Amino acid sequence: MEIIAKSKFIRMSPRKMRLVTKTVASLDLARAKLVLENLDKRAARPILLTLKQASANAVNNFGLKETDLKIKEIQVNKGPTLKRWRAVSRGRARTILKRTSHLRVVLEGEGKEGIKAEAKKTKQSKKNNQSQAKTGLVARIRNRKGKSGISKDKK
Repeated sequence: MEIIAKSKFIRMSPRKMRLVTKTVASLDLARAKLVLENLDKRAARPILLTLKQASANAVNNFGLKETDLKIKEIQVNKGPTLKRWRAVSRGRARTILKRTSHLRVVLEGEGKEGIKAEAKKTKQSKKNNQSQAKTGLVARIRNRKGKSGISKDKK
């Protein structure tokens, strides 16, 4: 089962982010978190936060154990570039490119279909039970009116 988490528009160059993602690309989740917490790179923080987000998705939405999770893929893509300028000599200007990144983390976990599928089934069965209860209630009300002989006009 694949669990996906994304972080977009991170104000950091994709090249610098890829340096960090290569170090944790094939590790299990616990080891990758440990490495990122102790790594002295600015790019480690957004990657760590996205990993934590993905593991929370796996635990809460799919009912998987955090110990069973492994990083399947970490992808850093180029985001939009903010273009700024800086004044230089002779009244000229030079462009400054402030690059952004999009981060995509895919975790792999072993387990059943998960809580989402079970929740969907229970929601569907509740809906069916409610509709059956409503039709049964309407039928009982109609039967009462017919047996007692009381109608809205005679009140």
